[in-house]
Formats: sequence, C-alpha cells, structure tokens
Amino acid sequence: MATRIRKMAKRDKASLMSILRDTPEFTPPEVVIAEELIDSYLDDPIGSGYRILVAEEASSVCGYICYGPTPLTQGTWDLYWAAVSRKMRGKGIGKALWEKAEDDIKDDGGRLAVIETSSKPNYEQTRRFHESRGYENVGRIADFYSPGDDMLIYVKRLK
Repeated sequence: MATRIRKMAKRDKASLMSILRDTPEFTPPEVVIAEELIDSYLDDPIGSGYRILVAEEASSVCGYICYGPTPLTQGTWDLYWAAVSRKMRGKGIGKALWEKAEDDIKDDGGRLAVIETSSKPNYEQTRRFHESRGYENVGRIADFYSPGDDMLIYVKRLK
C-alpha cells in the first residue's frame, strides 16, 4: 500500500500525539513543545509560520513532519519535528515525508534546510537518517540541551 502524504487536519492530532508520546527519543517536555507547534498550526495554518504534513498508510496516520521558513532569512527553512510510528519505521515513510517537505520548500524558493538535533546516543539512528538524506553536520554547540547533550546542526542545500 502506498504512503499518502497530506496537510495535517484537526482530526489527526490525537494520532500524532500518540506517536510523539511513543517516540523514545522525545522527552515529555519535548512532546509538550511539539504539541504547541501543532496547536499553533491548527489554529492558524498560514499565520503560524509552520507547515505540518502527515503520512497515512491504510487510512491511519503513521508519521508527520513540521517545518517552516526561518524568520529574517532569505530562503532558509527549519525542519523542526518529525516522527514515524515505531511499528512503521523502516518502511520509507520518513523518507516520503522528508521528500515532500523538501519539494514544498524548493517550490517556495527555499535554498537551505536546517535541522538541529541532539548528540545523545539514542539519536544515532536519527542522525544517520539525516546524513542519508544528504544533510551535512556543520556545527556543534557543546552541552546545549544539558551537560553532555550537544546540539548538532545539519544543513542541506536544496537545488
């Protein structure tokens, strides 16, 4: 069955929150922030500055990605949050979400996509995923999130 990628609707929130809470990489405070971005988008999809896409398989939401233009830049976009249901990982859903987001960014004149992520060991698979998608680790801020948890900055130039 093909993965369907579409804009998020209000009816998707409960499924996304379940996915976020079940994603071991995310702490409870991080889930709260992700929900705030979701709510901001649902309240005002254009004015929020965020875009959210969901992935569906067999009419069930199984992943999402949240991204938006970086304020005060020309063509730079931030990729804020992405998650795929644990039972659906490894099936190309994350790849499909990222490809659609990158296509949307390029269609809107985006030239640079930026990801900030953790250096914690449980993010190793996430970092490998970013690298496999052509993102380059261009920076590190030591102890950014907490002592021993550095922020890693990944960038991809979009053509």
